[in-house]
Formats: sequence, structure tokens, C-alpha cells
Amino acid sequence: LARLRRVLQDPLLVRAGQTMVPTPRAQALREEAAVVVRALGALLSPGASVDPAGLNCTFTLQAADLVGAALAPGLLRLSQREAPGVSFRIRAEELEAGPALRDGRIDLEIGAIDHVDPETQVEELVSLRMVAAVRSGHPLTEGPLTPDRFAAAQHVVVSRRGRFTGPLDTALAEQGLHRRVSVVLPGHLAAMALAARSDIVCLVP
Repeated sequence: LARLRRVLQDPLLVRAGQTMVPTPRAQALREEAAVVVRALGALLSPGASVDPAGLNCTFTLQAADLVGAALAPGLLRLSQREAPGVSFRIRAEELEAGPALRDGRIDLEIGAIDHVDPETQVEELVSLRMVAAVRSGHPLTEGPLTPDRFAAAQHVVVSRRGRFTGPLDTALAEQGLHRRVSVVLPGHLAAMALAARSDIVCLVP
């Protein structure tokens, strides 16, 4: 009450005998306050239904380029059918491991989530394994593929932070091997395009 009195510059409630009665200003605010409270109640009530067909907004998703490319066709088909007013902005992973979800810069993050804030809801979608991709006729496609031959080939590493090493290097090091990384690229699509036109080995999910 004291805070409201300061903000509204009115006592709001005054003593009249043994009771407190509202001032004229409080009387005038009563209906407006009731409308605001009802609106807040409707906004915050659980299970409020949303009609996708009535939405007119943009959702921002964060995902690796390969994941974004795989998801975009299905998202577009779904939105065109059920929510034609919705559009999507798919961002690269430059905001990963940061407060982007909490700050509202993105609405959904798809990837390896290991930085969960208390209010973040996480759902496992799928577990992926990595495979080595090479061009048709690559030397590694001839004869048995051994760890030594694999490590000796030229590799491209996909890292948005420009790192030359990753979990594969740890696994190779356990066998006393070290691979040759010739180039680092920020996305899988660019790495696959390079591997298709050279002897580079590209790891893709």
C-alpha cells in the first residue's frame, strides 16, 4: 500500500472511524484495476489455448547449418498448413552456450544442450552418430579402412569457434594417432562441399 501511495501520489485508503475507506482516486481506479487483473489472470493461467492459424509472428531457431537445412522443409510445410502467418529465422550456433534463450534472442535451440538455465525446458529429440564423408573414388574407399589410414588422410574440421581439434582427436590419441587437419570451416554444408571436390575427409552427423 505504501508503494502504491508513492507511485499514485494519493493515500488511496483513509481511516473513517474504525474502518478504512477508499479515496475518490481509489474509487476511480477500481474498474481499471479490475480490467488489468482479469487480463493478467487470463495471460498467466496455465493451459491457455493458442490457435496457430491466428498467429502472425516470427520464431527464431538456433541450429547447426546441416540441422537447419534438414528441418526447414518440414517446418515450412507445417506452418503453411496450420499457421500461415508464422515465419522462421534460423540462426547459426554463434549464440550457443550463452544466455540467448533467457534473453529472448532465440525461441528454440536445437543441438547438444549442456548449459541449461533453471527455467529452460529440454527435450531429447534424437541421438546422432558421426560418419566420415569422402568424394566418390577417394583413396580411402579402396581397401580396408584402418585407423592409421584414416588419421593419415587430410581432414576438414567443422568448428564455429575455429578449433582444430575435437572428440575424434581424443579418440585417435588413445590409439597413439594424430590426424592431419588441413582446414577449419564453420559449417557442415561448406565442409561437405569441399570434401566433394577434393581428397578432404569430412565428419558429418
